[in-house]
Amino acid sequence: MQEERVARDIHIFTSELYAQVTAGLIVTDEGCILIDTLPFPEETSQVVDAVRTLCPGGVRLLVLTHYHADHTYGAYQFPNATVVAHTLTRDLLVERGFDALAEAKSQAPELADVELVLPAVVFDASELTLHLGKKTLQLFHSPGHTPDSIGVYVVEDKVLFAADTMLPVPTIFDGDLDTLVDSLEQLKELPIESIVQGHGEVILRGEVTARIDEGVTYLRRIEDLVSQAVAEERPKKSLLEFDIESCGLSRIPLNGLVQQLHAANLLALYDRLAEKKTAKA
Repeated sequence: MQEERVARDIHIFTSELYAQVTAGLIVTDEGCILIDTLPFPEETSQVVDAVRTLCPGGVRLLVLTHYHADHTYGAYQFPNATVVAHTLTRDLLVERGFDALAEAKSQAPELADVELVLPAVVFDASELTLHLGKKTLQLFHSPGHTPDSIGVYVVEDKVLFAADTMLPVPTIFDGDLDTLVDSLEQLKELPIESIVQGHGEVILRGEVTARIDEGVTYLRRIEDLVSQAVAEERPKKSLLEFDIESCGLSRIPLNGLVQQLHAANLLALYDRLAEKKTAKA
């Protein structure tokens, strides 16, 4: 696990074991707020140790930005925290999370002690405001990567935890392309000093607008490519000739994993558009 500080009271933990997934700690004089956890117990235990040093009051609030395992599996290591999420996150954890964890444990012995924790506090409005100490957090629905995704904006520091709405390559195989574009455009309305992505490096103020625009351009580019392939009834696998660089993004981030995510985007989008075409026929 790597640790860095993006503001005086905000620390970021980045996994070295899985896809550079991030978790964030916001320190206040009344305790801490944790944004997501890391997927493997070994690394979340290191976050627990860091909390003891940085915030003796412990984690009072744990915000889960969406239901995916790599952001939620460490929640059980913070038994005294109140877990907060969108109502859809709780629904999806109930619907999919327990079966998925059982399957994951059968393949990864290091997950043996993981217990799924359901949010105790949920919201289904567009926004929820949390106050702790001298920090104000605005939680807002930001779907597209998943139906339940939220962003977390720390007002005093102008730091946005965008979670997987912002990634080195936007992903829509568990979400919706147009919805994600809308969510990305929404981020431009916030005065932002830095963005903590769900995976990968922190984006600084001077890069924010350009990175958001790159993501939107990429999504529209793959939409055009896949729409043309479906219209011409080309085989789905023919899309794999278009690598991520041909769609305007680098193949370097996340140790090259972005190319696999890009391919998954293309294949999932093909299936959806082909299904729509068949339904209209």
